[in-house]
Amino acid sequence: MVDRDTIFAREGHQFPGATYTEVVLRPAYEEAKHHLFQPMMAINAAHLIMLAEQRLVSQPDANKIMKAIVELDKESIRSGSYTGEFEDLFFQVEHLLLQSVGDIAGNLHLARSRNDMGVAMYRMTLREKLLTAIRSLVTLQEALLSVAEEHTDTIMLGYTHTQQAQPTTLSHYLMAVVDSLSRDVVRLQAAFQTCNRSSLGAAALTTSGFPIDRKRVAELLAFEGLVENSYDAIGGADYLGEIATALQLSFLGLGRFVQDLLLWSTQEFGAIVVADPYVQISSIMPQKRNPVSFEHIRSLCSSGVGNTATVLTMLHNTPFGDIVDTEDDMQPYLWKSLDLADQLYRLLAVVIRTAEINKELLLKRAKASFATITELADTLVREYNLSFRTSHSIVSRTVRLALAKGLAANEITPQLVDEAAVHVLGGALGVREEMIAKALDPVHFVSIRSLPGGPAPAEIMRMIGDRQTAWRKTVTWLGDQGEKIQQALRNLDETAKKWGEQA
Repeated sequence: MVDRDTIFAREGHQFPGATYTEVVLRPAYEEAKHHLFQPMMAINAAHLIMLAEQRLVSQPDANKIMKAIVELDKESIRSGSYTGEFEDLFFQVEHLLLQSVGDIAGNLHLARSRNDMGVAMYRMTLREKLLTAIRSLVTLQEALLSVAEEHTDTIMLGYTHTQQAQPTTLSHYLMAVVDSLSRDVVRLQAAFQTCNRSSLGAAALTTSGFPIDRKRVAELLAFEGLVENSYDAIGGADYLGEIATALQLSFLGLGRFVQDLLLWSTQEFGAIVVADPYVQISSIMPQKRNPVSFEHIRSLCSSGVGNTATVLTMLHNTPFGDIVDTEDDMQPYLWKSLDLADQLYRLLAVVIRTAEINKELLLKRAKASFATITELADTLVREYNLSFRTSHSIVSRTVRLALAKGLAANEITPQLVDEAAVHVLGGALGVREEMIAKALDPVHFVSIRSLPGGPAPAEIMRMIGDRQTAWRKTVTWLGDQGEKIQQALRNLDETAKKWGEQA
């Protein structure tokens, strides 16, 4: 049995212990230097500007500290490894600043804690990743809108319970996906608005006795405002859950769509041919064209669902306050989920845009299907003043008779319908052949379904136009948000350089 002395000999007698370093501190440091270092330095500069403006730090001292911030060897930090000399990146940077300009650098931490600073860094990192993911999502929307516009007259079967249901168009189906993605956009935009709030000035949890200006720091860093309650600023984590939930729903919806695409790519279904850059061949079967791009998207969507579920699980039943569960261990799962969403949206956009659609086969299949039979029932209601339930009974029996005779839907004759009518009504209806042909024509079926949201080409074009308008608004919103953040950070850099030159 290993005794305490043996453990101390291996682990060391001072913080941090070797295993703690391996499991917690080193991985957190590696993530921080890649994801959090730039926000940290921006926060240092913004906080220092505010302290000088509030006369809590003299301008000459602020210039010296700012010079140290500007001249910090950022590349050596990014390329360096965790040594254990400092607990984390924050203390390493603080040490380097103290080393550069002496004790006055300690005033940079006036009225500030790692608590409010850490949350602000997370929020700044997440808002950038959110904007990147939304940009890629609108790229996917654009691709789907473009394909939908090309296929307003591409007749295909719609399915319920995985069974042939009614004719629709490929455009109608794709517009349903576009609308689902549009709700993803709205959810991610809402998550961005919640995220883009400043925690700075909350300090540990109760603000500070120094007269700092929280709103000024938020403005310098392009936050939309404050997380006003200082306890909420360091303890609230629903902004993380909101992002995770929005992403999780998007991954789920994307996976369902891709599952259909995989089915449609089978030789038996034959609706889609994936372009060569996105298929792989078999190592032994020369005929194979495996649509692995769809398979990878589907499986990676599942991994995204898992990562976002991890975020939500780590939030569950944690104390409402500053706690590590919402910090270094959890944040990478959210970063990875956002990066993955960005990648999958872009990949699916190019695969969809380059795929070939077998319009002729889809139409042929729709014509032979009984999926148009609802319109025959509707026609009997219109033409013979029957109740729909009676008409449904006649047409249902017609289908059974046709199947018994091995007939396809487009082979149904007036005699067959009358035979069914005799059984239900006790007499024939005298239906006309042209009436049956029209009712069972999938093109006619689609064209008369022009109610709002229906598959009729004119209605689809109206919907496409509306969605394109909404798409352009989202693109404008993205541009505005991105430019606002970048301009604020450029201004911050310019001020920092100017102050540093005056030191």
